[in-house]
Amino acid sequence: MLLKITTDRPGARDLSYLLHKHPDRMQSVKLTAGQAHIFYPVADESACSVCLLLDINPIEYIRSQKRENTDFALAQYVNDRPYVASSYMSVAIARAFSTAMNGTCSQRPDLVDEVMPFEVTIAVMPAPKGGEGLIRRLFEPLGYTVSVLRHPLDKEVQEWGESRYYTVALRGRQRLHELLSHLYILIPALDSHKHYWVSEREVEKLLQKGHSWLPDHPEKEQITRRYLKGLGGLTRSAMNRLTEPEEDTPDEYENSLIKEKRERLHDQRLRIALEAIKDSGARTVADLGCGDGKLLRLLIKEKQFTRILGMDVSPRELQKAAERLHMDEMAPRLKERISLIQGALTYRDKRLAGYDAVALIEVIEHMDTDRLPAFERVVFANAKPRTVVLTTPNGDYNEVFEQLSAGELRHSDHRFEWSREEFSIWVDHVCDTYGYQARIMPVGEEAENVGAPSQMAIFNLTEQ
Repeated sequence: MLLKITTDRPGARDLSYLLHKHPDRMQSVKLTAGQAHIFYPVADESACSVCLLLDINPIEYIRSQKRENTDFALAQYVNDRPYVASSYMSVAIARAFSTAMNGTCSQRPDLVDEVMPFEVTIAVMPAPKGGEGLIRRLFEPLGYTVSVLRHPLDKEVQEWGESRYYTVALRGRQRLHELLSHLYILIPALDSHKHYWVSEREVEKLLQKGHSWLPDHPEKEQITRRYLKGLGGLTRSAMNRLTEPEEDTPDEYENSLIKEKRERLHDQRLRIALEAIKDSGARTVADLGCGDGKLLRLLIKEKQFTRILGMDVSPRELQKAAERLHMDEMAPRLKERISLIQGALTYRDKRLAGYDAVALIEVIEHMDTDRLPAFERVVFANAKPRTVVLTTPNGDYNEVFEQLSAGELRHSDHRFEWSREEFSIWVDHVCDTYGYQARIMPVGEEAENVGAPSQMAIFNLTEQ
């Protein structure tokens, strides 16, 4: 199956910056049952096209699947999975274009929020329940002009009639990260078969990728139900979260965190990180890789912190952080304490100097390992705060997640997930190299033999 994305904007070749894929060479990413190949048939200033071609190995597909209940005895061997855009395409989009989906472009950040003309071709797409009408109802409200070509079951045997397979062409003006999120969710929503186990993890993916457009889509309930394979409990959970009201108003800065009986892991990470920073006695703090500002929002509630910095490589995430903090309506006394800047953690930045504490919450696993030495120098040698609070996933814990295949990472944008031993070795290396001492602690409920789902290191600068 093939996905083709084309733009004809002036300077069309800029698309390659957004996709983080060089237009002059083919690249491939590994899938559970095959590979996805990325290449550019055209890449000049007047037009640029990128293709995502899936090569599903039927034997690997069979080995990766559990036997399904079906009346067709050979369904495991005779099926359409190697030939249609299905959940495999959704996974391939996330793995091949993860950085673009996250709204990140370090070389040309100005392109991230640019609305561009796009033409998208998907060949072929199954729509077994709803057909052309459903395809239009899903894509047209998002601003696309939709063209649909339905394929016959057999061109030579007309009496067999039409198939459930379509070639779909979409035309419209979109931001690239929005276009990719539309495809990521709507392609598997149209298909009735998922190659992966549908669990609460899929609810999180749906809400994360669709947060900017799904709540206002007229078919949001149908999209949610179909994406989650009709599972009632998961669908109700997702719909409740899609329709819940805004969590607060600009002036509602709470004095403490609300602790629920089952605290979400990310909330627990933020709480422990906040406590560690407070205990350090820091007055000024920088949240590096701040994302959409969840930790910043906790920091600004604490009068202890007189100066707070949030930095992220993604302008779009910084915009979301500004919205989460309600900075356009924030009281002047609060606004004086906090600032947001765009920057990369692998380049020396004088703006990071002079902070008492630095937070790096689930950041380093998004970096390629060959960039870690540069990151270490930026934080521990150049900025050199008294305290660094850093968290990262514990790779040992991954075996607890039944839906993860062996060797698969928790997030499509992760470059690695260290075991506890690997993390300890790296922490010791940082301490020995840059003059820190550190303690490591688990974050989350621990499981026997594999530890907690996340791990934290608290670095303190030794006396010089």
